[in-house]
Amino acid sequence: MDSLITAAARALAAGDPLGALNRVALRDDAPALALRGIAMAQLGDFVRARALMRSAARGFGAKEAVSRARCVVAEAEIALVSRDLGWPARTLDAARATLEVHGDRINAAHARYLEVRRLLLIGRLDEAELQLAGLAPAALPPALRAGHELVVAGIAMRRLRAQAARAALDRARQAAQRAAIPALTAEIDSATLVLDTPAARLIESGEQRLLRLDDVEALLATPTLVVDACRLVVRDGTRLISLESRPVLFALARALAEAWPKDVARATLLARTFNAKHIDESHRARLRVEIGRLRRTLRTMADVTATRDGFALSPLCARAVVLAPTVDNAHAAVLACLADGESWSSSALALALGTSQRSVQRALDQLAAAGKAQWFGRGRARRWMTPPVPGFPTSLLLPAPLPSS
Repeated sequence: MDSLITAAARALAAGDPLGALNRVALRDDAPALALRGIAMAQLGDFVRARALMRSAARGFGAKEAVSRARCVVAEAEIALVSRDLGWPARTLDAARATLEVHGDRINAAHARYLEVRRLLLIGRLDEAELQLAGLAPAALPPALRAGHELVVAGIAMRRLRAQAARAALDRARQAAQRAAIPALTAEIDSATLVLDTPAARLIESGEQRLLRLDDVEALLATPTLVVDACRLVVRDGTRLISLESRPVLFALARALAEAWPKDVARATLLARTFNAKHIDESHRARLRVEIGRLRRTLRTMADVTATRDGFALSPLCARAVVLAPTVDNAHAAVLACLADGESWSSSALALALGTSQRSVQRALDQLAAAGKAQWFGRGRARRWMTPPVPGFPTSLLLPAPLPSS
């Protein structure tokens, strides 16, 4: 490898893309194209970066399998950063296998981390943890060790383990300081900010207050009936009942928990649950049916009792509270994804949230009309983004597996 290529590679490793471009910008051999692609990715021009990486992969000869595999890994990282979550994972697996066979364990580990980060983004935490367990971070260079701890912190946040996330971010910061890469340190600072800002609202006995993720973790460890409006579940210590597919029951549970220990009038429940403006006997009959269903669903956690004016929630534990997003919005989960500051396609959002692309597109159109999201590009190249929303409950709203009830 000639001196200019070596110098450009060192500049990229130190987080200096302009310094790297100064050395290889006018060259079109395969190694220079690969370095130019990485530099353009660091500067944020992902379209140009991917084109350069593909040209570099084609430029390496048949005997340069390792170099081609490294280009595939680099393109996969660019796809991940640009939120192209549909990028073929099998291609990355093949490149990783090639690197392992040829003894390039560092880049093979980097490829593994890219797959783990993709699994994290789409909410497949069990698979991400399984793959992470097969890696030995102690043998990695500081930059990859920082990346490892960032993934550990991301999984802990999704699982609402604030203390574990904070410890992982502290380890990541130490590794980033040894790596001396400013962009990596900035990413860790951004992740730490999520832990230090309000993550949810606690509604108890008609009063509200903001909670950080640490406070949420502490709340869930207490014997409290928590109606979680972020993930549409009802929790009681270690037990959990999901009402994600039963919106009427969840609306009733939330209304009753917000008023606890008082009751809620039947007219109020009908207005909140069924949007009934003119109440007749059919509405009252349906309310009785749904209350019966809610009573059967929550029988191991609480009872729903009839009062003179309406219904009241009687938890089997000490108290009942509602855990709600800091900002009430019908499309809060979409906003939670966009709050990371990256540009997303509607297909990537649908994959990350486990819903249909058409539903995501409708949500994005409504958010754009309200000034909460913006787009650029046209057709399949359209991307959506929004500035980070202070205090928005990102970790609570993103997908995560739920423990069995």
